[in-house]
Amino acid sequence: MPRQLIPARICRAEIQISNSRFIATLAPTFSVDEAKAFINRVKNEFSDASHNVPVFIIGHGTSVTAHSNDDGEPSGTAGRPALAVLQGSGLGDAAVVITRYFGGTKLGTGGLVRAYGDAVRSVLEIVPHAEKISTHTCQIPMPYSLYERVCLLIKAHHGILRDENFAVDVNITAEFACAGFENFQQALKELSHGSLTTDIIATNEAAIMPVGSFPSNQ
Repeated sequence: MPRQLIPARICRAEIQISNSRFIATLAPTFSVDEAKAFINRVKNEFSDASHNVPVFIIGHGTSVTAHSNDDGEPSGTAGRPALAVLQGSGLGDAAVVITRYFGGTKLGTGGLVRAYGDAVRSVLEIVPHAEKISTHTCQIPMPYSLYERVCLLIKAHHGILRDENFAVDVNITAEFACAGFENFQQALKELSHGSLTTDIIATNEAAIMPVGSFPSNQ
């Protein structure tokens, strides 16, 4: 399954072209309603701006809802080029508002197209990426004698340690990419000579993880 990249957090970047300020604010948004709410927040924040041009992409692959609006700029000079840059980034579930404070110099049609595209590029350059991935969260009860070796095994199989409970025995909660979970189970069985088992307590079809948390080929 292709990686489903999204912005990891809200980011903002600013460029200046012929005395006009272009402020691009980008955020992860997982529905059209979330995207609209984000756009409204930015418009309220910059209510004195000349323009607040919104674009968003919700979804990935063949299941995508895309939107753009010129917000008073000449038709086709703002929203469309900004959306094209966002679409070319490979990100989904993302919304951007490009705020313009007019500096007194008209940029012309070509200049506006370049400016709005460059504004989106400027924020894309700094935004960290996350990805959607299917995961299993499991609990692993074990004796203290196996604790350190199981922790190393979880790390070796790119699991994320979520919780540890120390009582008569140790109970570890860990999260794994679904695609790699069977390999971990087999390795755990071999390590413990069949004495340890995993109990899946949750499955998340769209867990949001920083890129690199799990291998891209899992």
